[in-house]
Amino acid sequence: MRKQFLFIFLALIVANTSQAQGKTTRIGYIDMEYILENVSDYKEAKSQLEQKAQKWKQEVEAKKLNINTLKESLKTEKALLTKELIEERETEIKFLEQEMMDYQQKQFGSDGNLMRQKAALAKPVQDQVFTAVQDIAEAKNYDFIFDKSSDLTMLFSNKRFDISDQVLRVLNRSEKREQLTKKQLKDQEAKENLENAIDENPAMADRQKALDEKKAAREKLIQDRKLEQEAKRKEYEDRRNALAAEREAKKNGTVSGTAKTTTETQTGTEAAKTSTTAKPAATGTEQTPTAEPTMTKAEERQMLYEQRKKELEEKRKKILEEREAAKKAKEAETQKTNTTNN
Repeated sequence: MRKQFLFIFLALIVANTSQAQGKTTRIGYIDMEYILENVSDYKEAKSQLEQKAQKWKQEVEAKKLNINTLKESLKTEKALLTKELIEERETEIKFLEQEMMDYQQKQFGSDGNLMRQKAALAKPVQDQVFTAVQDIAEAKNYDFIFDKSSDLTMLFSNKRFDISDQVLRVLNRSEKREQLTKKQLKDQEAKENLENAIDENPAMADRQKALDEKKAAREKLIQDRKLEQEAKRKEYEDRRNALAAEREAKKNGTVSGTAKTTTETQTGTEAAKTSTTAKPAATGTEQTPTAEPTMTKAEERQMLYEQRKKELEEKRKKILEEREAAKKAKEAETQKTNTTNN
């Protein structure tokens, strides 16, 4: 009930302010939880606090296990104990239970160590957020800025009124400025001006997003091509070295197994020629096996030319496919924009 009254009260203030000033009221909101989760210092300190809380939980569980063990022991030995010993053990168990509950309340209670340390951890960041919100409100003429994660119930919130990312940028800028040179500061200011312009113009933000996506796709394509060229260059070098080694081996009268295997893999016709040459041995006249024919420079150049021609054809085909895909994506984006405007 209190939240609803507060929301209605704020709505009336907005309406009266709009009528009195005769202008459009600018309203924005932030999500404090989202901002805190994206501040590196807060995340690191929160992780350490969670480790500490986990240690407290383990201590509580150990106390519970000890108490349960004492209870089971008393239950088992109760028939053998005197009344005084039973009462003494029951008193000890009650004392340990109360001690465990006090420790649990001390660490995890509403005013326990965990809650107090969480508040102390968040306060410096919250102070910076409040300062950043005031700066943004004054610079961009906001009339009201709410906190989505507070007690105020927001029945509906349009994402375009969310300035949480703007606040995060302000916080990050403050950290970076201390480490930048004059030239870097100038570049940073230009970047900040562009970001502010994008914040003020949603259409510009969409265009910038499309440009960033195209730039990322182009950089990925360039990187893929570089890797592909590097792989082909290495393959060509290996093939050339293998051919050179084979020629040197034949020149010396010996053929290495590796070079022979490479040659047979690259040109299937040589294997057929070799088998054809070996057939006359069955006629009864022994013939000395002839050496495998050596690939001439002209044949090598022709083979490299054919390979290069094939590579260029595949590359051209790939480029055409990419252009066609980009064209279809652009048409779909244009159609989406027209549908939204209509």
